[in-house]
Amino acid sequence: MSTPEIEFKGYGITTTDPAKWSEFEVVPIKPKHFGPRDVDVAIKYCGVCGSDVHTLTGGWGSTPNVPLVVGHEIVGNVTRVGDAVTEFKPGDRVGVGAQIGSCGECRACKAGDENYCPKMIHTYNNFYPDGVLSQGGFSTGIRAHEQFVFKIPDGLELRDAATMTCAGLTVFSPLKVNGCGPGKTVGVIGIGGLGHYAILFAKAMGATVYAFSHSASKEADIQKMGADFVVSTHDPDYYQPLQGTIDIIISTIDHYSPDRPLKSYLSMLATHGRFITCGLPDADNPLPPVHPFDLTYNGCYIGGTHMGSKREAVEMLQLAADKGVKPWVQELPMSQAKQAIEGVKTGKARYRYVLKQDLVSYD
Repeated sequence: MSTPEIEFKGYGITTTDPAKWSEFEVVPIKPKHFGPRDVDVAIKYCGVCGSDVHTLTGGWGSTPNVPLVVGHEIVGNVTRVGDAVTEFKPGDRVGVGAQIGSCGECRACKAGDENYCPKMIHTYNNFYPDGVLSQGGFSTGIRAHEQFVFKIPDGLELRDAATMTCAGLTVFSPLKVNGCGPGKTVGVIGIGGLGHYAILFAKAMGATVYAFSHSASKEADIQKMGADFVVSTHDPDYYQPLQGTIDIIISTIDHYSPDRPLKSYLSMLATHGRFITCGLPDADNPLPPVHPFDLTYNGCYIGGTHMGSKREAVEMLQLAADKGVKPWVQELPMSQAKQAIEGVKTGKARYRYVLKQDLVSYD
């Protein structure tokens, strides 16, 4: 007997008019075909990400498909599982991040690095093989392959876990990959939604943390987050005392300007240190130019990162539960998505917005 198909509903945009990028209305969502390894999740909370802004405004150089529901920091409870699912059962507390599919066959997938699959499907604004447009978490529910569903450990509040599924994972992954731990020194540039997580997780992993901030109003917050040192970048020579001392620099900058020369950051790296860019500015705002001489002084590396794997997500969530990592979030009802997403664009978030489901109650 075939199972009847269901629909979700969400707050989405229905026009590509740039002037109406944050004008949400309730729209129906047709999920992809339900497969044997799929999981349906009733959404309780969804975080608001800079990616949502870049997608809706066309900042990354492409026009969004409409109607479109964004949001990829999703948590809730499992309501249905496919016949081949063994990891989850109805009622489980779970999260879904920024990726919803991969090929499962390429070198990256087979190595457990499915977040670098060339055929990845993002949680929203991508198409499934069956032609259905993927829709995000400003909604009542989502359907996901079990590979992209993460169990939330006991000890983590759902609303706190929500923003970990993208913002937290985006910085945890490069910290893990590049050897963050006791005895390491980590620099964090840009203390916003991503940057505040970089401080929290680097400290939880045992590193010494330098936070670089251009905003004096955030310095007290940064200290409360646990940074060992707060460095104001208003001083043009801020980097000189730190040259050759930092193992990993996590850059969450969402906009590069001429007064931020990359060589200043690179000069602070220790021998073979890593500069990892986690922020993704608009398409017309590339990394500042760098000369080969800037890389030879300390043999440093420039790298990037893309979300994180399921393996890393599971480890991150358990670390957060074990170490009591608690993000700084502002909760709003999902019906105020416009206020939240505009707040992200204008830098008002302190430091991450979380939307609570108000389209349907699952209590």
